[in-house]
Amino acid sequence: MDDVILDSVPLTLIGFGAVIIVLFFLIARYKWHVFTALLLPIILFAFLPGVDRGAFVDAFVSGFGGTIEEIAVVIVLGSLIAEMLKRSGGVERITDSMIKLVGRQRMPLALTFAGFIIGIAIFSDVGYVILNPLVHGAAIASGASMATMATGLVGAMQTTHAMVPPTPGPLAAVALLEADLGRVILIGSGITFVASLAGWGYAMLIGSRVTSPPSEEFLGQSFAEKGKKLPPIGLSYAPIVVPLILIAGGSFANLLLDEGTFAHEFITFVSWPVFALGVGVIIAYILSIKMTGKKDSEDRRDAWVEEALRGSAMIIMVTGLGGSLSQVLRGTPAVDVIAEGVAATGLPIIFLPFVLGIVGNIITGSTTVGVITAASITAPLLGQVDLSPEAAMLAAASGSIIVKYVNSSYFWVCTSLSRMPLKSALISYGGVTLVNGVVAMACVVILWAIGVV
Repeated sequence: MDDVILDSVPLTLIGFGAVIIVLFFLIARYKWHVFTALLLPIILFAFLPGVDRGAFVDAFVSGFGGTIEEIAVVIVLGSLIAEMLKRSGGVERITDSMIKLVGRQRMPLALTFAGFIIGIAIFSDVGYVILNPLVHGAAIASGASMATMATGLVGAMQTTHAMVPPTPGPLAAVALLEADLGRVILIGSGITFVASLAGWGYAMLIGSRVTSPPSEEFLGQSFAEKGKKLPPIGLSYAPIVVPLILIAGGSFANLLLDEGTFAHEFITFVSWPVFALGVGVIIAYILSIKMTGKKDSEDRRDAWVEEALRGSAMIIMVTGLGGSLSQVLRGTPAVDVIAEGVAATGLPIIFLPFVLGIVGNIITGSTTVGVITAASITAPLLGQVDLSPEAAMLAAASGSIIVKYVNSSYFWVCTSLSRMPLKSALISYGGVTLVNGVVAMACVVILWAIGVV
């Protein structure tokens, strides 16, 4: 049993509410980095009257360390795969394969499918930066608006980025909630596919009604247009697909094989995320060597790894603080009060992480902050409510997609590069993330109601 940190219900609720308010205020008003904005209010919680500070320190340390011990290396490996795919042309090869699959006459659908795949491995804003010249070129060639051409892509990348590990946000939420990673990947991928199609439908509905002409300034800037050879299709997909298959295989092994058998132990090991993502890094490394040869050997050895480490550090630290917050809450009456309060409303408990994800994202503009905050608050409740870790994680992720607007860096990357007027971008990109999030949550609720998740 966790040590009692504070036994006063009123003080607990006041302190807990203050933590959330100060966090969001520091980010939204003063633009603090999320790490310091989260650390400060957690530390200030220890100064409430009646807090057992020894128990607080123990909870903080155990929550931080216990959370990141599982995912720190995995997040770095995933970031390294993304770095190599970005630099080798793998992102554009995946997009090109989707164009060939559905045909150039259905470019908005092809780009939506590409976003669905790319969002698994690449940060959404990075993915759009890479594909922006291709989107403008396709819009010019087909006479379509940027709203028609880019909206499905923007929504799909953000939805997969929020829901399917090993992207850092959902991976962190899986760790905080102690969800089954393989099940989240399998079920989350299906939900994301449906939501992405809904986003494409929204793009086709509003595209011709929104002022958003493409620009010729980006022509000739894509990987292929610069005369660079695109990598083989198999090697482009493999760094993403192979790790996902290996990780998902662990869930099937637990269902179908007896523990203690050689087959179960072997599959359990190769499905270990560190091993699975390590295989993905090796494949991505081979892809990079094939495309650039000795030219980038020093960068592959040092610079790319350092870039992946820099990109991973913030996510790891924030996830650790989320674990600390969850562990502190476990030592207070807040868990019981929140659970009883939600039950008293009559709403299904699955809407709690969903609403928390929405609030976190809308206030801070960050999907990652939204899903981590929702998971941190929901995690201590799972032992007392009828909600699986997987359902909680997917509901939190669905909420964290809603809605991208002017306080989101992703919104501004897509808006500025697509040369779209602000009003048009709010309709297109804000609208599609609303549609994606609502449809994803509808899928989660249905699967939860029938006992799939």
